[in-house]
Amino acid sequence: MSGLVNALVIVAVAALVIARQFRARAISTDRRWWLIPAVLAVVALREPGILDAHHRAESAVLLAVELFVGVATGAGWAWTTRIWTEPDGAVWTKSTRASVAVWIVGIALRIGIYAVGTVLGLHQGSSALMCALAATLLVRGGILVWRAQSLGAADRPAPAYGDGMRSVRRERA
Repeated sequence: MSGLVNALVIVAVAALVIARQFRARAISTDRRWWLIPAVLAVVALREPGILDAHHRAESAVLLAVELFVGVATGAGWAWTTRIWTEPDGAVWTKSTRASVAVWIVGIALRIGIYAVGTVLGLHQGSSALMCALAATLLVRGGILVWRAQSLGAADRPAPAYGDGMRSVRRERA
């Protein structure tokens, strides 16, 4: 795929994920939560220009940093997400204000990584960003599923960073 198509896929997935995170929604621990991140990773890794051919070591370091930021953003996002069970046993999630801070810091770090790459004269395609987005979604999904499974039959909300541990109810539409 071209860089423009990759960019559009990244923007579409990020917009969908960000828009959905602030609505209370049920999650299922038996669904294939890893499927979208896996598809994004495969699409990103199929692109030949993930590393700059003239600066392989530098671009590999930037890719590693980008993936680290993606993993950290996913973990931060998952741990700042409120999670609770309804009386019928359904597990629900909703992001908190702290999740917004995680996203802002993650985006700022990615802009910084891109700026460093530009200063070093590295060719940067959208594949690294797509890999990092896949890592973010994979880590977030894995932690949320783990947290949901650890709730068991408890009817209390699981703690989320920045959450005052107050009781959470599902929002009425």
